Amino acid sequence: MDFNPVVLAIPIYFLLIGMELIYQQLRKVKLYRLNDATTNISCGITQQISGLFLKVLAIGLYQWIYQNFRIFTVEPTWYNLLILFVAADFLYYWAHRMSHEINLFWGGHVVHHQSEDYNLSVALRQSSLQVIWTFGFYLPLALVGFDTISFALMSGLVTVYQFWIHTETINKMGWLEHIFNTPSHHRVHHGRNPKYIDRNHAGVFIIWDKMFGTFQKEEEKPIYGITTPLKSWNPFWANIDHYVQIAKSLKKSSGIKNKLGILFNKPGWFPEEMGGYQKPPEVNTDSYQKYDNSASHKLIYYALLQYALAMIGTLLFLFHHSNMDMIWKLIIASILVLTITNCGGLFDRKLWVKWLEWIRLITIVLMYLIASFSTYILPYIHTVILTSISVSVIWFWFLQTEFSNHYLKSKILAE
Repeated sequence: MDFNPVVLAIPIYFLLIGMELIYQQLRKVKLYRLNDATTNISCGITQQISGLFLKVLAIGLYQWIYQNFRIFTVEPTWYNLLILFVAADFLYYWAHRMSHEINLFWGGHVVHHQSEDYNLSVALRQSSLQVIWTFGFYLPLALVGFDTISFALMSGLVTVYQFWIHTETINKMGWLEHIFNTPSHHRVHHGRNPKYIDRNHAGVFIIWDKMFGTFQKEEEKPIYGITTPLKSWNPFWANIDHYVQIAKSLKKSSGIKNKLGILFNKPGWFPEEMGGYQKPPEVNTDSYQKYDNSASHKLIYYALLQYALAMIGTLLFLFHHSNMDMIWKLIIASILVLTITNCGGLFDRKLWVKWLEWIRLITIVLMYLIASFSTYILPYIHTVILTSISVSVIWFWFLQTEFSNHYLKSKILAE
């Protein structure tokens, strides 16, 4: 079992999301959209799954530095853990700020800002690649002498704290606003209004932004999202879109200096030959419309079933992955990521998902047969797996006409 505060808090996350949904119904306000919320959760699933592999390298590097190069040995007393918590939050501020101010790093963080809504599910929308760019900021803690387990615990708590501030249901909080990051402060951070961009990078303590000149109080209601909307519900594309745009810009630019500028200057920076720096555009609140492409109810209900199975599978995987062989870890992780990628394709009404979903279902059947012969599976587990596979295959078979009709409609519109 993984003793990770973020993983252990997952049931609480979903409980609070459920409470926010109840609030939405009682107050008759629109906080959630199904396609957006499921995409947020999908990005969280991919981040947790990929994190099992990427964080091994990151934590391994931290442990190697701690074992071989630490200056002191800091005992994990309650007051040292408190110091470590504050220090981890301070370094989080700089890692987070640089993720906004360096274009290459922004590619590993932009996923979290793509949602055009603001609710607790947005907190789960995390990038699978951000750890690559930000983990190095925490290595000084290993040099000082904070052990790896204590660091993982305290940095995990910094992450857990930030879940509850992703909500519009809590207004300003009095004196707490002077010290802590709050929903009001973080709503500013998620705003795409020019005055709100690159402000309030704090994790727990807003004092870092006030000390280093990046604080902005909430005034008018923010318009959420990024300056160039993703316009997709596909979590895989959400993670790579910005890097695709960087690659296109690098191809168009000339000279190593310009290419390095595209990578390491602020997002929006371009060489003069490509038009120079592009400032964030103003947002017209009257005409602004959120991306809301969606599929038919038949496809949506099928996708929701697959989402539910993927979430259950992910929770089981996160809690029991340490008992699995690496090959099975890779297989299960790939199937889970493919599942939610296909669900995003269903919401986007993409034709390619028809064939990729059949490949996924056939792969699951084959893996189930192999596992049945090679390992002992409890009878009730057999029943649950076999039932879910059978229902999925039969249901998707009856959905084939949906794809045919959509193809014909797309062809007519193209003509």
